[in-house]
Amino acid sequence: MCGVFGIWRHPEAANLSYLGLHALQHRGQESAGVVSNDGGILHAVRAMGHVRKIFTREVLAQLPGDIAIGHVRYTTAGGSITKNIQPLWAQTKVGTIAVAHNGNLVNEESLRSQLEGKGAIFSSQSDTEVILQLMARSTAPDFVGQLVDALGRIRGAYSLVLTTENKLIAVRDPHGFRPLVLGRLSGYADDEPGGWIVASETCAFDLLEARRIRDIAPGEVLVIDERGLTSRHLPGAIPRRLCVFEHVYFARPDSLLDSDSVYEARIAMGQQLATEHPAQADAVIPVPDSGVVAAMGFARRSGIPFEMGLIRNHYVGRTFIEPSDSIRHFGVRLKLNAVPHLLRDKRVVVVDDSLVRGTTSRKIVRLIRQAGAREVHVRISSPPVNGSCFYGIDTPTRAELAASTQTVEQIRVSIEADSLGYLSPQGLRRAVRASDTRTFCDACFTGDYPVPIHHEPSVRQLRLIEV
Repeated sequence: MCGVFGIWRHPEAANLSYLGLHALQHRGQESAGVVSNDGGILHAVRAMGHVRKIFTREVLAQLPGDIAIGHVRYTTAGGSITKNIQPLWAQTKVGTIAVAHNGNLVNEESLRSQLEGKGAIFSSQSDTEVILQLMARSTAPDFVGQLVDALGRIRGAYSLVLTTENKLIAVRDPHGFRPLVLGRLSGYADDEPGGWIVASETCAFDLLEARRIRDIAPGEVLVIDERGLTSRHLPGAIPRRLCVFEHVYFARPDSLLDSDSVYEARIAMGQQLATEHPAQADAVIPVPDSGVVAAMGFARRSGIPFEMGLIRNHYVGRTFIEPSDSIRHFGVRLKLNAVPHLLRDKRVVVVDDSLVRGTTSRKIVRLIRQAGAREVHVRISSPPVNGSCFYGIDTPTRAELAASTQTVEQIRVSIEADSLGYLSPQGLRRAVRASDTRTFCDACFTGDYPVPIHHEPSVRQLRLIEV
């Protein structure tokens, strides 16, 4: 995960970037950064923590200019430390450039080794810096040519937003693993040069009262400058492979992904789940917040009343994307509290979006039983996660995934549920309206990796202390 944002020709570019990143905060909670472009001079503020804590009024005043890009991060490649915060920037022979990246490069380690063998000095552990290093070694006469040269050598997932001295550039990898959308701020006529924005999700547009124009196409390099919009496409016809987990969990339900509603997809997942794994119960309750919409779909199809039997403390981060195991395993009670009068002596269906290790699910089941539930039936609105993701999601290694080593019945016993049912891969594809022309990456469920993985890359989670 991660979230990226960019804005072209607006007098309050940094302020709007702050708002856009605030809307995308769910995509990364470890750090945030904004680089503004003031007539070709780049200014940067990057720090650990949440957007609203970093970008005060005084800080935003340090970011002049009418072009800006921003990033919210959670770690996949490179440790959760200050020098890996994005956007990254560099001074090159053709000018200054900054880049924000959502995704993960599967051949980063081999490229880094090759570049270091040729004398390259890296200032971060981020795979994004590999892109800048490759651009610096290109013989193309301009940034766009250098970028295309670099993209020809990298493999994996990347949705990029870049600013050069006089351009905003948006790029999506040929598979389209991660979302990226083009929008326009209200009040701008079609023939005006300014007001263009790009973001990971359309929910950022809603906050800014902007209109969605279209998705950046897989393999597209979109350049926004004084001439308007120009596009070129990376060579090779590759099937679209938007990450289906964006629909399952990561994206906000009020977003559109490749023109489709995340909310409606999750309703359909819950309905299909109720068809595949019905239960005799008195209440359907979600694991908030990610299980809410699917639980609504389950309740609609089953006719069982929907109740908010678990209440979430919204001042605690999402356990799935916390970088520290000590935080992840601190305890569900820090994040969730059961409502006893809704659960006492009830047969309860608990709907969650996914089951990864199973440790959190077991704690939730125990919490519900302690609140007085008579039966607890767990329903998961996605298939069993039995493979790691190498395209930008910080899933555990395969050995840590419950479904990679245990049967459904063994997992049920482990989480102490009365029954356990997962949505089938076919049911998930039906819910997201997959077809021969509308295809997704579901490798974490099926093992079908669109970009070949020859080995599990080592994780660069080095425990470093910066002074």
